[in-house]
Formats: sequence, C-alpha cells, structure tokens
Amino acid sequence: MTMILEDAVKKATDVTQKVCEWHSPEELTELLDLELRDGGESEARILERCSDAIRYSVKTTHPHFFNQLFAGMEPYSLVASFITETLKPSLYTYEVSPVFTLMENAVVRKMIEIVGWEEGGDGLFNAGGSMSNMYAMNLARYRHFPEIKELGNSAVPQLVVFISQESHYSISKAAALMGIGTKNVFVVPSDKRGKMIPSALEEQIKSAKSEGGVPFMVNATAGTTVLGAFDPIEEIADICEKYKLWLHVDACWGGAVLMSKKHKHLMKGIHRADSVAWNPHKMLMVCLQCSVFLVRDKTRLLQRCHSARASYLFQQDKFYDLSYDTGNKSVQCSRKPDAFKFWLMWKALGTRELEQRVDTALAMARYLAEEIKKREGFHLLMEPEYANVCFWYIPPSLRNFPDSPEFQEKLHNVAPVVKERMMKKGSMMVGYQPHGGKVNFFRMVVISPQVSREDMDFVLDEIHSLGKDL
Repeated sequence: MTMILEDAVKKATDVTQKVCEWHSPEELTELLDLELRDGGESEARILERCSDAIRYSVKTTHPHFFNQLFAGMEPYSLVASFITETLKPSLYTYEVSPVFTLMENAVVRKMIEIVGWEEGGDGLFNAGGSMSNMYAMNLARYRHFPEIKELGNSAVPQLVVFISQESHYSISKAAALMGIGTKNVFVVPSDKRGKMIPSALEEQIKSAKSEGGVPFMVNATAGTTVLGAFDPIEEIADICEKYKLWLHVDACWGGAVLMSKKHKHLMKGIHRADSVAWNPHKMLMVCLQCSVFLVRDKTRLLQRCHSARASYLFQQDKFYDLSYDTGNKSVQCSRKPDAFKFWLMWKALGTRELEQRVDTALAMARYLAEEIKKREGFHLLMEPEYANVCFWYIPPSLRNFPDSPEFQEKLHNVAPVVKERMMKKGSMMVGYQPHGGKVNFFRMVVISPQVSREDMDFVLDEIHSLGKDL
C-alpha cells in the first residue's frame, strides 16, 4: 500500500515527474519479464513487479496528461475503487449486493432528474460508453420489433440507424454485432463545427424509406470525440417525433455540462431523448470505468429486452422485493458496482463542486484558446465549444511558406514528430489526428481542476521547444 500511495498516487500527480518513461514494445517486454512459469516468485520479487508496472505505465493522473477524454486524480473515487475491489461484489441480485444496489438506484434516479425526465426512467451502470450505445440500439430495435428477441433478425425488415459523420465508432460496431449491418448505418453530414445537420437527417430518412429500409433510431452526439461538438438535440427530436424514431443521445463525453447552469444549454432538448449514454469517468473524473445508460421508460423495457429468466439467480419466491434484483436489466451477468465510485465522490463534494469543476475546465480551455491566438506559429482549428481545443503548430521554417499542397504535406508531418519527442522526453502527452480533410492537428483536452494557467502556458511553450527546428 505504501508503494501505491508513494509511486502511483503522489509521484504520478507530481508535475515535476515524468508523464511516462517511454520504451519500445521489445524493450519493455524485456524489462518486465512477462513469462509465466510453473513456480511462484518471492514476495520481494512480486513487489518489484508491482513497482515496475507503476514505473513504466503512463501517468494519466499527471497534470500534463491531455491525451484522452479522461484525466486527473479523484481521491474519493479512488477510495471507493479500493473498497469495491476488496469486497468483490457483483450487481445482479439484492441479496448479494444490497448496499451497492441501493447506491446505484440512487445515482440513476438523480441523473434522470438532471436529464429532465420528470416522469422518471430507468438505467444501469455498465462496462463503458460503447456498451451504453449498444444498449440504446438494442432497446430501440426491441421496442419497434419485440419479436426479434425470440425470432432473430430474419423476422424483421432491413433496419436503418442514423448517425452524424462525427459520431463515435461504437454505433457502427453495435450495428455489426447485432446483425443490423454497418451498411445500414446511414451517415448524416455535419456542418463546419461538427454538428449534425437536421435537414440532411430528414433527407436521409426519406431516402432510406424510399429504398425499402425501416428507420428505427437516430444517434445524436453531445460532445464529439475530436471537435467537442454538440448536435442540435431539439431539432433532431422534432424529426424523430415526426417519423416515430428512437432518439439516443451519446453524451458520454459532453453529459457533464448538465451539471452546469452556465453550460447546460449545449444540451438543450435532452429531456426529449429516449435514452442517454453518460460517462462520469470523463469530465467528472470518476475512476475508470464509470458509465451509465439511462432510458426514458417506466415499463421495464430493459428487463423485457434482456431477461433470460435464470432461475438460479432470479427466483420468484424470494423473501424481499424482487424489483431490487437488477440482473435482468443487463446483458452482463457479473457487473461491478461502478456507481459507488460516483456516489461517494458526489457525497463528498456535492453538486455545486461538480458544477464548479465543469465550469473551471471550460474556462481553462477558453484561456488556452485565447493564448493560442496570441502566439506566433499557433493556429486554432476553430473556437472551442467545450473542453476540446484543436490547433496547429507551425514551426518557423513554414511560417512564410505559401499555403499549397506542399505546405499542407509538411504541416501534416509536424504533429507526429512533436508527439514522438514529448513521449520520449516524458514531459507531457497531447493527442493529434487528421480530421475531415484537414492535416494533422493537436487536440488538447482540458479536464482536471489540478491544471492551472501555468500548465496551459507550459503546453504551448513545450510544443514550440520540441518543434521549432522542424
């Protein structure tokens, strides 16, 4: 425990330490001695193994880790993780996990209230946002065609789902997994800021119907992965009501704005969604994983869609209220009590502090964007709407270069080299990607309240230091 606290908690969050100690896969394989043998090792050797695992891992809790849609150290959530790993509970029946069943119910009810479903709803925590999006597609299909549960895809027509070009790839994965087919996932164009165009959605729906397809679900995104864009939920909801389609909102990244009076307008109309995916392990910093799927339904749709009536778990003559047995809602059997990590943190901080965290992160993103506009050699891709700040770094050798295919090719090569250098130095981690026909650019994701303006300045200084000779 001392090693964990010193190396994985204190040092990992110390800005003076490295974000990572980079080694190639071949080098790291040798350093870790991964082979499993017939005989066990001494306790001293096992402690070394633990130390090595911490040492060579990326410190995602470090103040200069901006690479993913999660970051930072959350102590209350961490304590909850220790407790659940120690107790080893599983959420399927109240008798096995009474405390965590009630906690999950409490958190789900509160999140439903925040979404704005005045008549209530249902939901559960699960193994990630991709799983939540799959739940949405499965429920939407079942609501339209309940016979599919017993008869399979041969009993239903060609089903069609609609997504924006900026939506998460998990929707297409779900379509493939469920036998709907990726070619029946219609991609709706987005505008220049990455938002789904409602008029284009309606045209796609009409087109699918004319070709014999049966539309059943629209997936809107609240906080796209790269640009941090929010689809216009209100207008999309109008179209879904008109054509009687299930509206799912993938708010895995952007759902946290609902905690903020200042920023919740970004998800205007969310109360009209049929289902919502929301990952508190992202902007709200709960320890991984913490993902919830919420559904605006009071008819036990989750149970009817997913129940397999396992008599050894869900006996009908139990001595307590069977509605507290949640296993029939889930496609999993064993399920971790991830809601506890959020519940304990929420109890400790309160809703006002969670709101402040969101507001602080977005204010810090705005500060970074303004600093980028002031600095020579830095160019914003667009004004940020959320915590995603996308920009190019143009080294001195290219600053007087006319815009041309040759310039774009040279600029495309800058970010990968800077990324390699920062990783090998261990100074920070910032993501990059090409996107929508644009050459490689950096994507900064600002989350942790531990991050300061000085850290934002450091990122820009460090990118220039690492790339000025290119």
